[in-house]
Amino acid sequence: MVFLAGFVDAIAGGGGLISLPAYIFAGLPSITAIATNKMSSSMGAFVSVSRYAHDGFVPWKMAPLSVICALGGSSIGANLALLVDDRSFKIIMLVILPVVGFYVFKNKQLDKEREQYSTGKILIVSGIVAFALGVYDGFYGPGTGTFLILLLTQVAHLGLNKANGLAKVINFTTNITSLTVYLINGKVIILLGVLAGLFNILGSYLGARAFEKKGVKFTRPIMIGVIVIFFIKVITEIAV
Repeated sequence: MVFLAGFVDAIAGGGGLISLPAYIFAGLPSITAIATNKMSSSMGAFVSVSRYAHDGFVPWKMAPLSVICALGGSSIGANLALLVDDRSFKIIMLVILPVVGFYVFKNKQLDKEREQYSTGKILIVSGIVAFALGVYDGFYGPGTGTFLILLLTQVAHLGLNKANGLAKVINFTTNITSLTVYLINGKVIILLGVLAGLFNILGSYLGARAFEKKGVKFTRPIMIGVIVIFFIKVITEIAV
């Protein structure tokens, strides 16, 4: 399951929608599952970032501010996760997800060229996106990569390749930051995280290769599938 999560995450984000339930189904408490998932996800995310950078998809000039904002947001989110019940947050997601899903389904051209913003505006918008989703990723996580790609293409007006590359850098940052918080608080099962991470690395490598060859043909249908799965997952968690 973690191998499949790495493959999906490298293409369109949202691998945590597959890996996190796998940890929970294996019997881990929710906070331990989230924390351990961060370890395996971080390992796979590093491979994805390396591959996207190798292919020239990472806009390095835009990355530093987004990384700083992601660091701050994910640190806040991870610390909140140690203190707060996430039921209210999931209820909010039930409102947001159908809207996001409808938008992706209706918008058939995620790679469509949009009006180019100035570099300064792109930096500011990307930073805000990185901070907001950093809080979410530190607090809960699944779907972060998908939401990053959506917001960076539709709000920051980045092309799909650059948006996906920047999303991978931001997501790697949020994973490492929140993982550090969970490690300090003793919430990670390290051996399990490392073993699962090896499978995540393989999936991430193959997924990044698939994106390199197929691009948007893979991205849009997988994003829709991820959002639908996430919506169902949130409903079932609230019902339980």
